[in-house]
Amino acid sequence: MTNPIPPLHLYSVPREPAPDQPPPLPRPRTAWTADQLMATEFPEPRWAVPGILSEGVNLLAGPPKVGKSWMSLGLGLSVAAGGKAFDSVPVDGGPVLYLALEDTPRRLQTRMGKLLGGQPAPAGLTLVTECPPLPQGGNEAIAGWLDRNPDARMVVIDVFAKMRGASVPGASAYDADYAAVGHAKRLADHYGVAVVLVHHVRKAGSDDFLTEVSGTNGLAGAADATLVLKRARGQADGVLHVTGRDVDEAEYALSFQPASGAWHLLDGPVTDHTIGDTRASILRAVRANPGAKPKEIAEATGVEIGLVRKTCTRMADDCQLRRDSGGAYFAPGAGTEEGQA
Repeated sequence: MTNPIPPLHLYSVPREPAPDQPPPLPRPRTAWTADQLMATEFPEPRWAVPGILSEGVNLLAGPPKVGKSWMSLGLGLSVAAGGKAFDSVPVDGGPVLYLALEDTPRRLQTRMGKLLGGQPAPAGLTLVTECPPLPQGGNEAIAGWLDRNPDARMVVIDVFAKMRGASVPGASAYDADYAAVGHAKRLADHYGVAVVLVHHVRKAGSDDFLTEVSGTNGLAGAADATLVLKRARGQADGVLHVTGRDVDEAEYALSFQPASGAWHLLDGPVTDHTIGDTRASILRAVRANPGAKPKEIAEATGVEIGLVRKTCTRMADDCQLRRDSGGAYFAPGAGTEEGQA
């Protein structure tokens, strides 16, 4: 008699598939002649979070304790329920698999309770605390869940280090990183879902957020998109930097709500939220009234005129404002009257 499958293993959840469940997806086509490729109509990428998380492998990196797990669990709840990601971006609902490999069921329950705030938990979110590495059975376990949930929209692996498995002996660090992400990419491409790999960043900062991802360039190179959550100064608690093959490069200012554990998207450009309150007020006033001079800015903001003059000068030195020869100020990227003449 064989041993039964452990009841909490990914192979055994969720519920038994319905008798009329469609067969597994066919293997995607991978070769065309040039004329066939140009004549083929491809569907638009399926977005888990429009504009931010598309189908494919999404590497979500950030420093320890920055709130990556709160973010990924919150996104999982939003997508499974068909609500609003970051409390502002509408998403299409669908099943979500969340591999919380560093958490206990009790901790997950506590976190979800805060995030839900009394709302019912979505049945479409499957939470798992143990899974073998991708090369040692994890691929098959996740594929089995995706077969049972053909409408799935997202898989979250938190953290990726727990699932990547051992490197092939003799492989370079770059090749090992590329191959590790490749396992997740095959799943994402075959099933047309967004796979989110939660990862860490290096201790040393960098002007290029892509180089902050821990490991070699093979990780970001193999992923379809890279998202880096960084701590921010000023009014924002974090900035999410995003770039990828199907997503436009962008950055989003976010606010973390400790009471609910939720990340909220802040309105306006990141610069409005990552500088001090006085500078942010001046920048908003100048953006609303291009070409304003210190006296006009002081009247619009209520900031003392002497402080406005000093702050505007410093902001111009820091490239947060632009000043023309007549002493008028403009937001970065906005044309001056001289430049528009």
